[in-house]
Amino acid sequence: MRVDFYHLTRDPAEAVVPSLARSALGAGERLVVVSADAAQIKRISEELWARQPDSFLAHGAAGGPHDARQPILLAGEPVAGNGARFCLLADGQWRETEGMTRLFLLFGADRIDDARGTWRMLGQREGVERRYWRQDGGKWREGP
Repeated sequence: MRVDFYHLTRDPAEAVVPSLARSALGAGERLVVVSADAAQIKRISEELWARQPDSFLAHGAAGGPHDARQPILLAGEPVAGNGARFCLLADGQWRETEGMTRLFLLFGADRIDDARGTWRMLGQREGVERRYWRQDGGKWREGP
C-alpha cells in the first residue's frame, strides 16, 4: 500500500481534491473521498463540478442507489461502495482501510502533529510505502 501525505500550506483540501481525483481517474482507478465534515463534503462536491468549467468530475454521495457506478464517491467513512482501491482522506484524519492500494492524506497546520504520528506508525508496517508532498507556490514538491 502506498500512502501519500499532502501538507496543505496554501490551498484548502477542497481545492486540491479535484486535481488528485483527476489523476486517479486518469490512472484508471476509482476513488472514495472521505471526510467526517458534511460541510466539507459539500464544498468538495461543488469543486468537483466547478473547478475546471470545461470538464466536471462525475461523482456522487455514498449511500445512494448508484454507488457502484460512481467513479468518485464522497463518504463519511472509507467504505468504497464503488469498488475504489484509492482513498482520499480530505479531513486530515487517518482511518484504517481495507482493500485500498493507495491512500492520500491531506492535512493542514492544525493536523500536522497527527500526520507526523501517522507517518511514524505507518513506518512500522511492512508493505507500506510513504511519500510526503508539500505545496511550493502552485506546485507540489516531494520531500521534506
